[in-house]
Amino acid sequence: MITIDDFKKLELRIAQIKEVSDHPNADKLLILTVDLGDRLKQVVAGIKNYYSKEELLGKQVILVDNLEPAILRGVESQGMILAGSDENILALLCPEKKLKLGSVVK
Repeated sequence: MITIDDFKKLELRIAQIKEVSDHPNADKLLILTVDLGDRLKQVVAGIKNYYSKEELLGKQVILVDNLEPAILRGVESQGMILAGSDENILALLCPEKKLKLGSVVK
């Protein structure tokens, strides 16, 4: 269990996927460039088996903006996009309406 104060530490923001490329060292990972309105970030995501590059381009997603950067198979990831999954399905969590890039998710 976490407290509400722990949860408030997360900075969840609306971002738009601007570029998608294959990860050079991993079959299941994609490298995404996401736009937060005032800056771009690079995110490595394990969604290649669930989404085509074309499906992802332009999609608004929810980004954990204040996640400490990590190196995933040699490529820096500067955040994490949120998704839900069950046995065979993975679905990105996306706003149902277009929102201003960088908007805070509350």
